[in-house]
Amino acid sequence: MKKNIVPIVGLVLGFGLIIWSITSSGNIASFVDAPSLVITLGGSFSAILISFPLKSIKTLPSILKTLLLDPNPNYNELIETFASLSRKARSQGILAIEEDIETQDNELMVSGLQMVVDGLEPETIRDIMEITSENIEKRHSVGQDIFLKWGEMAPAYGMIGTLIGLVIMLGELNDPSTIGVGMATALITTFYGSFLANLVFIPIASNLQMQTIGEMKTCEMIIEGVLSLQAGENPRVIEQKLKGYMPFENKEEAMKAAAKLQQEEENYG
Repeated sequence: MKKNIVPIVGLVLGFGLIIWSITSSGNIASFVDAPSLVITLGGSFSAILISFPLKSIKTLPSILKTLLLDPNPNYNELIETFASLSRKARSQGILAIEEDIETQDNELMVSGLQMVVDGLEPETIRDIMEITSENIEKRHSVGQDIFLKWGEMAPAYGMIGTLIGLVIMLGELNDPSTIGVGMATALITTFYGSFLANLVFIPIASNLQMQTIGEMKTCEMIIEGVLSLQAGENPRVIEQKLKGYMPFENKEEAMKAAAKLQQEEENYG
């Protein structure tokens, strides 16, 4: 899958704009407060530990790596693969595609093609592949749920930190000169909570959601492709079927890929 640096660019740009807006009219040192960051980030993470099992929390590093992957799968490549397998199966028999299974890197496609080679019934293949697809979706949704919940918790703990700061400030009203500084310090935690939720946690959850949508679309195409391959359908028919799953913005690329496939089929014939 292709790399995608847009999330990193967005994160750096977001941090840069916030820092620029602060330094253009104030002192950035006044926005740095370790206790406020501990309350906001540490407190919200503690809530995440309570909300999710440890095995899910341990997947966070690998989940974050997926942010650098393009959420738009290469649909044209998938269509070309099934068209090629279909031509081979029609000319050499369905067992001839067994050697191509090892070259696939998608677990759903590998299991589906293997079931076709093993001669399982179409209904059985569909049922098994749909169950596998559902499990993939549940696995992918774990990271999305974690960061969505984190995005909810961070502002709440920012408000908690603000309340703590206000209580401390009100307890020292005998010195009016400390009220302004105390109020500013108390509000920093609210800033941290909103900042982390809206620039880090919720955007990450949205990115992961796009990854899941793309993966599920790919799973649907694979299931249809595997069943069409087993039925011995014409490569052109399979191509047209799978193109129906593609988003509208990919149609132009699909037309180019279709022209290429047609040329290959004519050469093959």
